[in-house]
Amino acid sequence: MSTPFPPHALHDYALLADGERGALIGPDGAIGWLCAPGWHDDAVFASLIGGRGVYAVTPRARHVSCGCYEEGTLIWRSRWVTTEGVIECREALAFPGEPGRLVLLRQLCAVDGPAHVRVVLDPHADYGRGPLTSAHRSEDGAWYLNSGHHRLRWQGAARAVARGQGLATEIELKPGERHDLVLECADAPLPRTPPRAEQAWVATQEAWRQAVPALDHTIATRDARHAYAVLRGLTTHGGGMVAAATTSLPARAEEGRYHDDRYVWIRDQSYAGQAAAAAEAPKLLDAAVRFVGERLRADGPRLAPAYTVHGSPVPGERELDLPGYPGGFSRVGNRVRRQFQLDCFGEALLLFAAAERRGRLDALGWRAAELAVSAIAERGRQPDAGMWELDARPWTHSRLTCVAGLRAMAAVAPRHPLADTFTRLADSLLADTSATCVHADGHWQRAPEDPDVDAALLLPAVRGALPADDARARATLTACRRRLARDHFMYRFRHGDRPLEEAEGAFLPCGFVMALAEHQQGRPVDAHRWFERNRAACGASGLYAEEFDVAQRRLRGNLPRAFVHALLLETAARLAEAPPRT
Repeated sequence: MSTPFPPHALHDYALLADGERGALIGPDGAIGWLCAPGWHDDAVFASLIGGRGVYAVTPRARHVSCGCYEEGTLIWRSRWVTTEGVIECREALAFPGEPGRLVLLRQLCAVDGPAHVRVVLDPHADYGRGPLTSAHRSEDGAWYLNSGHHRLRWQGAARAVARGQGLATEIELKPGERHDLVLECADAPLPRTPPRAEQAWVATQEAWRQAVPALDHTIATRDARHAYAVLRGLTTHGGGMVAAATTSLPARAEEGRYHDDRYVWIRDQSYAGQAAAAAEAPKLLDAAVRFVGERLRADGPRLAPAYTVHGSPVPGERELDLPGYPGGFSRVGNRVRRQFQLDCFGEALLLFAAAERRGRLDALGWRAAELAVSAIAERGRQPDAGMWELDARPWTHSRLTCVAGLRAMAAVAPRHPLADTFTRLADSLLADTSATCVHADGHWQRAPEDPDVDAALLLPAVRGALPADDARARATLTACRRRLARDHFMYRFRHGDRPLEEAEGAFLPCGFVMALAEHQQGRPVDAHRWFERNRAACGASGLYAEEFDVAQRRLRGNLPRAFVHALLLETAARLAEAPPRT
């Protein structure tokens, strides 16, 4: 069946997530991306990247669309003002999600006037390439469908008819009436008893209320809570947090950055844990410590930059031979498994230090920390791919991040038997880096053979690799502000002589790091300017991608990017504190 639901600008999508998987829903009520049963499994709705598969609830009359989240949740309310009245559709993945089965809730409401909507369910396994092999209606009106390994049950559409390979129905509501649609999808036999919509809604609403803290000690509290909800929605029962919900959506950056981000990056997970610690929200901190600690205890110095949410190796890249999102590709898997990224060990130590400061690092966590220190001692001078996953070099940022992590661990446990070892290793690594990576102008440069400045070099000073008044740290901040900043947006680094905005979009994580750096230097007004500028660079639903195209006011890259939400959350917490004296 033809499903004429074209992709939208990334700005227009909202995320539904339950911790185990996520769906993107457009302003037309079409869910065009949903992988099941888990984050990196194949999509059953793949129209976002040019495959078949969609689940749409769309008004029949001419309409304009809008929507919003219920505060502190990932419960979305699609809203359409039509020529006949106002229609709402409350949307959510039942929360918290089960690892092997999802429950997708949609509740229509005729808010003002009657509602006439068209509903289409057209699932296709294997990113839209698998056929719908069966569809039959039971005596109680529920539909049972199969495609590939996906088994689906759909309630609330007893009058649907099969057209081609999918199902379609029309729903008419009188003013004030409501109607529930409940879709289940699993890779195993479904429970004999279907879920009841009313109970599922009550449980989901209460679970979100308990999951997201008030965060009333932060600035921009509503956005801080939303950032936390996004991070929680991306975090599984096992503690792993995916970097994004999607694959191969196009960014503007060079280096062919069209990747599958449905995996757990050690760096991103560490950022989220540190943000949760700063916001005094220990559940996400504990989840990060648990996942990162398990990976370090399993792999030690061979720690990979990323894993699946199950802790297994990330599969290699392959093409799906689909059209892709316009301007992008249809690529799944990731080449990151072949990389060495030294800064992951430093970020892990910073995470463990944040946990120890709050009395939340147990003996297993300390064992993982000791393994990270040993890995830095063994591999701290090897070339690595760095934060930006480029060619292997002795990247300055990677080494300084390890210095920051070692100093943080020494500070939180001065009586630990290895505290002196932490300090000596940090001093040695800093001395080696200083000998080769300080520019003649006094700022840190990207690598010994690369004299340019890089926005990533701001973060180690914020994390304590150097005192706030260190001349190199201040010179780096000045150089980044002069060379990489435009109108309170920050770019990663320069691509030759090209204007910054032509080579790539503004990199939102770096904008929040700049706010943290200005705050550390005792300049709260400048810090708030950076925060507010980058906070505003979100989509209509408050989601962030990693890049923002300043000229076109568009998000670029996979959506939503967890580390952007993590740094927003941390900045909202840090800027609520008095700036340090320098």
